[in-house]
Amino acid sequence: MKNHPFLNRVGFACSGLKTAWATENSFRAQVAAALFVLLLLIVIQPTLIWSSLLLIISGLVLAAELFNTALEKLIDHLHPDQHDAIKVIKDIMAGAILVLSITALVIFGLFVWNMFRP
Repeated sequence: MKNHPFLNRVGFACSGLKTAWATENSFRAQVAAALFVLLLLIVIQPTLIWSSLLLIISGLVLAAELFNTALEKLIDHLHPDQHDAIKVIKDIMAGAILVLSITALVIFGLFVWNMFRP
């Protein structure tokens, strides 16, 4: 992929997104959550700081899902057999996404509380 024209690199990235969408339920669920947040931001039009924070954390969760998918596919390709060390690695990657997802939920909860408190 090195030194390809910009539009070719964008095409490679879109291909990766398409693959993740087609193969990963978790990615589709996280995209749905991010779209819900985006729609809510469009409707409510909160302050710039809330919009920025929610968009950043949504993007981080999606990026983490993509990193996890890429690493899992690489690991499965290089070592398709079950192995205790590989299970630990995959569990740690899933834990990282869980931490980001919980953080996103807490931020969203604070946003809702801030928007609708008396």
